[in-house]
Amino acid sequence: MSKRERHHDLDERDSGFHGVGKIKISDIVIMTILTVLSLTCIVPFIHIASKSVSSNTAVLSKTVYLLPKGFNFEAYQSIFQDGQLTHSMLYSILVTVLFTLLGLILTTCAAYPLSRKRLKGRSVIALLLLFSMYFTAGIIPEYLLMKDLGLLNKMWVLILPLAFSPYNTLIMKSFLQANIPDSLEESAFIDGASNIQILLKIVLPLSKSIMATLALFFAVGRWNAYADAKYFITTKALQPIQLLLSNMILNSGADSVSLSEAADVVSTPEVLQAAAVMFATLPILCIYPFVQKYFVKGVMIGAVKG
Repeated sequence: MSKRERHHDLDERDSGFHGVGKIKISDIVIMTILTVLSLTCIVPFIHIASKSVSSNTAVLSKTVYLLPKGFNFEAYQSIFQDGQLTHSMLYSILVTVLFTLLGLILTTCAAYPLSRKRLKGRSVIALLLLFSMYFTAGIIPEYLLMKDLGLLNKMWVLILPLAFSPYNTLIMKSFLQANIPDSLEESAFIDGASNIQILLKIVLPLSKSIMATLALFFAVGRWNAYADAKYFITTKALQPIQLLLSNMILNSGADSVSLSEAADVVSTPEVLQAAAVMFATLPILCIYPFVQKYFVKGVMIGAVKG
């Protein structure tokens, strides 16, 4: 390489580095918008967390914003002493775990056949799944169906109806089509493997990322849902913590928080509300940072075809 070519190479690299280092006005606008949107999510959460560990006087005087005042854990002590909220928390965790496991099983059993070309009529079945995502019968027919099935005031009414998700099924179908080649299955068939063996020993080990993504979708969706419990469950012992929290926030006045007599309540309803919100958010807060990358991966599945 001649000296002139070498200099030209270095100039190109320098200009490339300078191009990367430049910040345009549009970049500043985008960063500003993203920062504001992020703050709209983070600031209310910090405010609630500060109120939950602040003194009653500071909260009632409306002086608590982003930092707690009169730091104490009296509201959390009342919640942990209350049998209703702790029972509801454990019950919600059980429902979420069962819902996630059943959802993954049903989704896998549906998505794997739909991803294989040898299944006749798979396009029609996929179209029917897509149709069900946009059109539903409504809450009244659904309530009558749950009543006829004998699921009202049962734990399974929170698990069975929503365990099969057409959206998650189509996502997994796209993943399997893009990442599990037919030639891999054909070689397994030649070696004498059955469909079940191929699914368990080949497909599932290669689908850990999509399984983790869908598990997160199922778990977060079930944990945050409370409308079905509101419609189908009247027994207080079977109500998830999200429904109790919703009732707690929607009601006002002295009756906004109703703890059992076993709880030594010394906090005001507003402080107890904030502590209950944090208490219900705790499981997701503990899990989400470790699996957040799967949300991005789940959104990108099928977006780029290579």
